[in-house]
Amino acid sequence: MDSVVHFEIPAKDIKRASDFYSKAFGWKLSQFPGAEYWSLQTTETDKNRMPTTPGSINGGMGKKGFMGLEAVTVTINVKDIDAAMATIKRLGGKQTGKKTPVGDMGFSAYFEDTEGNTIGLWQSDVE
Repeated sequence: MDSVVHFEIPAKDIKRASDFYSKAFGWKLSQFPGAEYWSLQTTETDKNRMPTTPGSINGGMGKKGFMGLEAVTVTINVKDIDAAMATIKRLGGKQTGKKTPVGDMGFSAYFEDTEGNTIGLWQSDVE
């Protein structure tokens, strides 16, 4: 069973949204070097940046419209993005962007499900 491992929140005003989430929930935010994208740490992580509390996930925040972010999006961990995308297409979904490397951590891709929702896929490069 593939599980939800990440979420993304689009923001019109990153500073305002950062202040809101850090003050409302105590989340830690940090910008990825050279990108208009911020990590949202909602729980403690290990050396591979994976949550140490079972069932917990961390997220990210990008400028609304960045990478297609228009609504809150969940990301599902899969072993093979290409195989998962082939299944998604066969079932009536459609790919909305290219498979993209994310530093040395893995790959991401997005698809639209049969109901018009954008969902992310994650393939880890870290074992």
